Amino acid sequence: MATHILHHPRRHITLNEHLPVDHRLSKFYRVGAGLTGLVLLAFGILGLIDKVGFFDTGDNTIAGLNSNGALSVLSIAVGLLLFVGMVIGGNFASTLNMVLGIAFILSGFVNLTLLEREFNPLNFRIQNVLFSFVVGVMLMFFGMYGRVSATLPHDNPYWKGRHPEQAARDAARRARRQRGQGSEAG
Repeated sequence: MATHILHHPRRHITLNEHLPVDHRLSKFYRVGAGLTGLVLLAFGILGLIDKVGFFDTGDNTIAGLNSNGALSVLSIAVGLLLFVGMVIGGNFASTLNMVLGIAFILSGFVNLTLLEREFNPLNFRIQNVLFSFVVGVMLMFFGMYGRVSATLPHDNPYWKGRHPEQAARDAARRARRQRGQGSEAG
C-alpha cells in the first residue's frame, strides 16, 4: 500500500535554493522590498522631523499613526535594510522580505499586549498594530511569491530545485521535440 513512501528518499527542501540572477521573480522581490522600505523610511523621517521625544508616549501622529523617536529610528533602520535587500535582490530579498514580514506580525502581537499600558516604548496604538499586521502580511506575500505553493509551474527555478529528476525529464522531452521540429523545417 504505502510502502513506496518508505523506500523513497525524502529530499530536504530549503528556502535558499538557487535562483538565477536574471529571473523575473527577482524583480518582484526587489519591488516589494523597495516599496515597503520607501514607506517605512518616509514614516521614520517624518517622525524625526516632527522632533518627538525618543520614548514619548503622547498623541504624536505621523500620517495617521502614533510615533515617537524610537519608532522613527527603528522605521528608518528597517527601511534602509529593505533597500539593501532591493539592491541585492534574488533569494536574499525574498528571504529578507519573509523574515521581516514575520517580525512585523510578531511586533503587532507584542505591541497589541502593550496597548493602554504604562510601558509602551514605541507608542503603539491600535492603528499601529493594524499597520504592523498589514505590512507583515504584505512583506510575507512579496517574499513567498513564486517560492511557496503546491502549484508552481515547471519552469519555476524553485520547482526545478525541488524536483530535479522531473525537471531533467521535462528538459529532455523539450530537447527531443525541438530536434524533431528542426528536422522537419530543414
